[in-house]
Amino acid sequence: MSNPTSQQPSPREEKGNRNIVIGQKVNPVKLQRAKELRRQMTPEEKILWQHLRANRLHGLHFRRQQIIDGFIADFYCHAARLVIEVDGKIHEQQAEYDVERGKVLTGCGLRLLRIKNEEVRQELDKVLILISQACCKET
Repeated sequence: MSNPTSQQPSPREEKGNRNIVIGQKVNPVKLQRAKELRRQMTPEEKILWQHLRANRLHGLHFRRQQIIDGFIADFYCHAARLVIEVDGKIHEQQAEYDVERGKVLTGCGLRLLRIKNEEVRQELDKVLILISQACCKET
Protein backbone atom coordinates (compact mmCIF):
# COMPACT_ATOMS: atom_id res chain seq x y z
CA MET A 1 0.00 0.00 0.00
CA SER A 2 1.39 3.39 -0.94
CA ASN A 3 1.74 6.19 1.54
CA PRO A 4 -0.50 9.07 0.40
CA THR A 5 1.71 11.64 2.14
CA SER A 6 4.92 10.59 0.41
CA GLN A 7 5.93 12.98 -2.29
CA GLN A 8 6.51 11.55 -5.71
CA PRO A 9 8.64 13.59 -8.09
CA SER A 10 6.67 15.25 -10.85
CA PRO A 11 7.32 14.06 -14.40
CA ARG A 12 9.30 17.25 -14.92
CA GLU A 13 11.50 16.49 -11.88
CA GLU A 14 12.13 12.98 -13.09
CA LYS A 15 13.52 14.38 -16.32
CA GLY A 16 16.12 16.41 -14.42
CA ASN A 17 14.42 19.81 -14.44
CA ARG A 18 13.73 19.94 -10.73
CA ASN A 19 14.95 23.51 -10.17
CA ILE A 20 13.06 25.20 -12.95
CA VAL A 21 10.26 27.56 -12.00
CA ILE A 22 7.31 25.47 -13.10
CA GLY A 23 3.81 26.52 -13.98
CA GLN A 24 4.86 29.45 -16.13
CA LYS A 25 4.52 29.87 -19.86
CA VAL A 26 7.82 30.75 -21.45
CA ASN A 27 7.92 32.82 -24.60
CA PRO A 28 10.19 31.11 -27.18
CA VAL A 29 11.81 34.47 -27.96
CA LYS A 30 12.60 34.96 -24.26
CA LEU A 31 14.00 31.42 -24.06
CA GLN A 32 16.30 32.13 -27.02
CA ARG A 33 17.42 35.39 -25.38
CA ALA A 34 18.23 33.56 -22.13
CA LYS A 35 20.39 31.11 -24.11
CA GLU A 36 22.20 34.00 -25.79
CA LEU A 37 22.82 35.67 -22.44
CA ARG A 38 24.34 32.42 -21.11
CA ARG A 39 26.79 32.43 -24.01
CA GLN A 40 27.52 36.16 -23.66
CA MET A 41 27.93 36.57 -19.92
CA THR A 42 29.62 39.71 -18.65
CA PRO A 43 33.09 39.29 -17.13
CA GLU A 44 31.59 39.81 -13.67
CA GLU A 45 28.87 37.22 -14.26
CA LYS A 46 31.54 34.76 -15.39
CA ILE A 47 33.55 35.36 -12.22
CA LEU A 48 30.53 34.85 -9.99
CA TRP A 49 29.31 31.83 -11.97
CA GLN A 50 32.63 30.05 -11.38
CA HIS A 51 31.83 30.17 -7.65
CA LEU A 52 28.12 29.33 -7.88
CA ARG A 53 28.07 26.61 -10.54
CA ALA A 54 28.08 22.90 -9.77
CA ASN A 55 26.74 23.50 -6.24
CA ARG A 56 30.08 25.04 -5.20
CA LEU A 57 28.57 27.47 -2.70
CA HIS A 58 27.53 25.34 0.28
CA GLY A 59 25.92 22.74 -1.98
CA LEU A 60 23.29 25.20 -3.24
CA HIS A 61 22.11 24.79 -6.82
CA PHE A 62 22.06 27.95 -8.90
CA ARG A 63 20.79 28.46 -12.43
CA ARG A 64 21.94 31.27 -14.67
CA GLN A 65 19.72 33.37 -16.91
CA GLN A 66 16.57 31.85 -15.43
CA ILE A 67 13.25 33.02 -16.86
CA ILE A 68 10.87 33.98 -14.07
CA ASP A 69 7.49 35.51 -14.83
CA GLY A 70 8.74 36.94 -18.13
CA PHE A 71 11.99 38.33 -16.73
CA ILE A 72 15.46 36.84 -17.12
CA ALA A 73 17.27 36.70 -13.79
CA ASP A 74 21.08 36.60 -13.83
CA PHE A 75 21.21 33.84 -11.20
CA TYR A 76 18.51 31.95 -9.32
CA CYS A 77 18.62 29.57 -6.36
CA HIS A 78 15.31 27.72 -6.19
CA ALA A 79 15.92 26.21 -2.74
CA ALA A 80 16.47 29.68 -1.24
CA ARG A 81 13.96 31.42 -3.56
CA LEU A 82 16.71 33.94 -4.23
CA VAL A 83 17.32 35.96 -7.39
CA ILE A 84 20.76 37.51 -7.80
CA GLU A 85 21.26 40.40 -10.20
CA VAL A 86 24.74 41.58 -11.13
CA ASP A 87 24.34 45.25 -11.99
CA GLY A 88 26.55 47.08 -14.45
CA LYS A 89 26.36 50.60 -15.90
CA ILE A 90 23.18 49.81 -17.86
CA HIS A 91 21.22 49.58 -14.61
CA GLU A 92 21.87 53.27 -13.93
CA GLN A 93 19.81 54.02 -17.04
CA GLN A 94 16.98 51.59 -16.31
CA ALA A 95 16.28 52.23 -12.64
CA GLU A 96 12.49 52.42 -13.11
CA TYR A 97 12.45 49.12 -15.01
CA ASP A 98 14.54 47.48 -12.27
CA VAL A 99 12.14 48.71 -9.58
CA GLU A 100 9.13 47.34 -11.45
CA ARG A 101 10.94 44.06 -12.10
CA GLY A 102 11.83 43.81 -8.41
CA LYS A 103 8.17 44.27 -7.45
CA VAL A 104 7.11 41.46 -9.79
CA LEU A 105 9.78 39.08 -8.51
CA THR A 106 9.09 39.78 -4.85
CA GLY A 107 5.38 39.44 -5.63
CA CYS A 108 6.19 35.87 -6.70
CA GLY A 109 7.56 35.22 -3.21
CA LEU A 110 11.19 35.57 -4.27
CA ARG A 111 13.93 37.60 -2.65
CA LEU A 112 16.17 39.83 -4.74
CA LEU A 113 19.84 40.52 -4.14
CA ARG A 114 21.49 43.19 -6.27
CA ILE A 115 25.28 43.17 -6.54
CA LYS A 116 27.33 45.75 -8.43
CA ASN A 117 29.97 44.73 -10.95
CA GLU A 118 32.62 46.52 -8.88
CA GLU A 119 31.74 44.42 -5.84
CA VAL A 120 32.27 41.21 -7.81
CA ARG A 121 35.63 42.43 -9.13
CA GLN A 122 36.95 44.00 -5.92
CA GLU A 123 35.23 42.20 -3.03
CA LEU A 124 34.36 38.72 -4.27
CA ASP A 125 34.80 37.07 -0.86
CA LYS A 126 32.33 39.52 0.70
CA VAL A 127 29.88 38.95 -2.17
CA LEU A 128 30.01 35.18 -1.68
CA ILE A 129 29.42 35.58 2.06
CA LEU A 130 26.48 37.89 1.36
CA ILE A 131 24.94 35.38 -1.06
CA SER A 132 25.49 32.54 1.37
CA GLN A 133 23.84 34.51 4.19
CA ALA A 134 20.92 35.47 1.95
CA CYS A 135 20.39 31.81 1.02
CA CYS A 136 20.32 30.76 4.66
CA LYS A 137 17.79 33.40 5.74
CA GLU A 138 14.19 32.40 6.31
CA THR A 139 11.81 33.83 3.76
